[in-house]
Amino acid sequence: MRDKELVYTINEGAREGTVIVRLDGPLTLGNMFKIQDELRAIHPPVTIFDLSNCEYMDSAGLGVLVNFYVSAEKNGRKIGLAGVNERIQALLEMTHVTTLLGVFPTVDEALANR
Repeated sequence: MRDKELVYTINEGAREGTVIVRLDGPLTLGNMFKIQDELRAIHPPVTIFDLSNCEYMDSAGLGVLVNFYVSAEKNGRKIGLAGVNERIQALLEMTHVTTLLGVFPTVDEALANR
């Protein structure tokens, strides 16, 4: 599973000023650099990470999300996570970042609350 390729899309959301980043595959140290570079280039008011097809994330992958959060927060932008599975939820809870990142069951709920 950890060797599976990460495929992702970055698209405009239904609501103006929103971007949806959809991850398909694991977010790990081995594949984080490309997405990290692309995330540095986007600055929408609201970014939702759709993790419904992201089955695994290691600490480096979590670091990508936390770094994006810190940059967004400094600049008055919001982020949210949607579709988090039990394994990733456990990582978020263990590292105490659940409330920082904002975790929602679906993309629509994340958009409604951001």
